Amino acid sequence: MGALRELARARRLLVALDFDGTLAPTVDLPESARALPEAREAVLRLLALPRTRVALVSGRSLASLIEVADVPDEVLLVGSHGVELRLDEPGDGLALDAEERAQLVLLGGVLAEVADSVDSVWIEEKPAGFALHTRLASEADSRVARLTALAETRAALDELTVRSGKDVLEFAVRETTKGDAIAHLRRYTRADAVFYAGDDVTDEDAFDALDAHDVGVKSGTGLTHAPFRVDGPADIAQVVSALATFREGDVHEQ
Repeated sequence: MGALRELARARRLLVALDFDGTLAPTVDLPESARALPEAREAVLRLLALPRTRVALVSGRSLASLIEVADVPDEVLLVGSHGVELRLDEPGDGLALDAEERAQLVLLGGVLAEVADSVDSVWIEEKPAGFALHTRLASEADSRVARLTALAETRAALDELTVRSGKDVLEFAVRETTKGDAIAHLRRYTRADAVFYAGDDVTDEDAFDALDAHDVGVKSGTGLTHAPFRVDGPADIAQVVSALATFREGDVHEQ
């Protein structure tokens, strides 16, 4: 709690949070994910404070994140690992060039064939790529689908960004990471300090982008560069709530 207490004293604070597995428990159907009520309440408390910005940073498409997160417009949103943005002004978003659009069509065709050939594997279309979901597949089928997708996409496309997450393999024609997103949000909000929480392999880029005076919290198991770890979304809700409590006291003293 000492690190949170110190962080709460920052004059301008950015609280950036992954969604799935962090604010919301992981579920089989992505569209049914919702943040825990305690986590959402903590986010709203932070959002009401001066010199405090809140952002959701997700691998989901921006449209999907907007649907499941159900947060006020004041919350900054980052979708597709940083490719898509919803900031304070309209017009921030994705604009693929002609070559990228052609690559996207080719990529979609390759992955569709892979998904059709393996039971309980499906693809999710994203603005700059696709996600191959294997959560509902058997362990053997999941392995076959992932290995086949990697081999087929590498044979078809020379330059491709691939990210491996929990029960998902993501392919994108434009390279960006959650670390890039955190760096951009830090500049955009002019934050003096950043809090970040995430649960997946892709969140490690965000943890790596944190400075010594920032705070990173890993949700769940797995290797991490985050200095702190909790068991899951229920604990993240408690951490974010504690940060809100500390911040509520300190902003009146600044």
